[in-house]
Amino acid sequence: MPSPPRGGRLDAVAGPFTPRTPRVVAARRLHRRRDRDATGRFLAEGPQAVREALARAEVVVELFGTPAALDRHPELAARAAAADVPVSEVTEEALAALTETVAPQGLVAVCRHLDVPLERALAARPRLVAVLAEIRDPGNAGTVLRTADAAGAATVVFAGDAVDPYNGKCVRASAGSLFHVDVVRAADPVAVVDALRAAGLTVLATTGYGDRDLDDLADAGRLAAPTAWLFGSEAHGLPEALTAAADARVRVPLHGRAESLNLAAAAAVCLYASARAHRSPATGVPTKESVRP
Repeated sequence: MPSPPRGGRLDAVAGPFTPRTPRVVAARRLHRRRDRDATGRFLAEGPQAVREALARAEVVVELFGTPAALDRHPELAARAAAADVPVSEVTEEALAALTETVAPQGLVAVCRHLDVPLERALAARPRLVAVLAEIRDPGNAGTVLRTADAAGAATVVFAGDAVDPYNGKCVRASAGSLFHVDVVRAADPVAVVDALRAAGLTVLATTGYGDRDLDDLADAGRLAAPTAWLFGSEAHGLPEALTAAADARVRVPLHGRAESLNLAAAAAVCLYASARAHRSPATGVPTKESVRP
């Protein structure tokens, strides 16, 4: 019988789990969206994601790890055990079955979905919100989520026909930020805009054809109000109904010869412009009307 990891509770009683162990088989099914939706669970891969997941109460259901990885990260096994989360040793083959990366780092956590209803997220009065409207690329979505977290956004909304935030690539691209913010999934993007405005947020739509310049809004102090930014897919941008519903349509100025910015870069510029405005001394809070054309 293998020795338990230092500080952890070993749940494999007959040696490390293999790819055929029922619990590994069940967890592996979470690579498929239909199984994630049916169970309300997803996989978080690697020590950074596992660390952030364990820091959020009652999120991790089980921790899988190779003996070598559990020995390298005894503090994570101990934290799981302290939360009464099973710590299960797995073979390298089983770990490979649970991961999607070429060089996995030896740890995978089964986690509960983190969804928060929009009404509850807005009841916390967030000052910065990112809305991913029909963004289908999981890498882009996860990167924007990570950027939103770094900029201080409290809520990230996946609206309309957007990628599943619990897609493995999205979870990895978020680098643990998925566990730091209120994640909202909403079917109707226009209804999301209405709810944001009713909650007192200024809603700004990002578009290369916007009639307002981001630098001009920032220089005029018009980003200091609580703000929700709308981001659309890199291929198609925002639907016209959303740009029409927003308080303003904003373009990021291009000072060089580049044709455009990619989604992640544009989101970073916009979110950090708001973050800076929120942290600068303000002489007054602009109204929504002050950012309208």
